[in-house]
Amino acid sequence: MGKRYYCDYCDRSFQDNLHNRKKHLNGVQHHRAKKAWFDNFRDAATVLNEERSKEPCRKFLQTGQCVFGTSCRFSHMSERHMKMLEQNIDDEKRQKEDPDQDGSSNERSIDEWLSRREKKLAALTSGRVLKIEEEECAENIEIPPYLLSIPDLPPSLHPPPTGGWRVTLHNEWG
Repeated sequence: MGKRYYCDYCDRSFQDNLHNRKKHLNGVQHHRAKKAWFDNFRDAATVLNEERSKEPCRKFLQTGQCVFGTSCRFSHMSERHMKMLEQNIDDEKRQKEDPDQDGSSNERSIDEWLSRREKKLAALTSGRVLKIEEEECAENIEIPPYLLSIPDLPPSLHPPPTGGWRVTLHNEWG
């Protein structure tokens, strides 16, 4: 049967030969799908500038739909959406200028970290199992809300147990 070429942008596969691949990669459908893919990663400021430079789409404003979709040369963004996008851009700029401005960083001092590290190492070398206090564990772990909505979350993305993992030393191999 031969090799098949799969295009991730178009979600299509076809027989892989020079003629078919060249025809597909130069096709309008492929170019549109590729542009749509890369448009997902555009900067918010770029999107806002492009939408402001366009006139509003009358058909979209009247009916809420446009037959041209993403390839329409008019803007499908309302004033409310533009203001929200502008606010997001301002928030991002403030975060870049001063990330500690909102006071969300609860970083501990280096001395405190070193002392905790020494205690942990001492506990490990003495053969005891290290237990983390529940309060400290709850402080450090924040589960993003979008992860909680996933029904079959992989174990690697679950938070650690409240008492911490059991740490045992294995001196013998084999």
